[in-house]
Amino acid sequence: MRRNNMKPKLFFLLAALLPLLTACGIYKFNDTSIAPDVHTISVYNIENKAMKVNPSLSNTLTLALQDQYRKLTKLEMLEDGGDLEVSGYVTSYDVTPTAVTAQEVAAQNRLTIAVKITFKNNKHEKENFEKSFVAFQDYDSNLSLDAVEAQLVDDIVEILVEDIFNATVANW
Repeated sequence: MRRNNMKPKLFFLLAALLPLLTACGIYKFNDTSIAPDVHTISVYNIENKAMKVNPSLSNTLTLALQDQYRKLTKLEMLEDGGDLEVSGYVTSYDVTPTAVTAQEVAAQNRLTIAVKITFKNNKHEKENFEKSFVAFQDYDSNLSLDAVEAQLVDDIVEILVEDIFNATVANW
């Protein structure tokens, strides 16, 4: 039986080329696309300007955003004046029925949170934007919002943070 010698050769060829590809900036293995001259970020308090206010949402969203940038980038977090600046506010926090039974009673409700984010890149102004992000979670209408709100908010914040992160530094 003849042994295939191509696999080891291909492996060593890729291993030799990989440092060249990453050093030249042709390909990056992290999911961010941050310019080399950007070193710091400021994530300002995300204010809650929604008609219905969840008292912990502002703090939860702000801290989750800061944690995401700390975990997934090498940017230094500054309180003010970073190379990148993320600010914004919650524009809505609403519960609406989404599914109705034959008796015209809500079977499911939806908690929707919308935020408006301003992203400022002080090194590369063409990347600046102001954009709205919306996320929601459905829950059984037999449950009170108070009973499920904390978990719903955590799930929604996770989605919003991912979307904001991707829009600001991941170019997705």
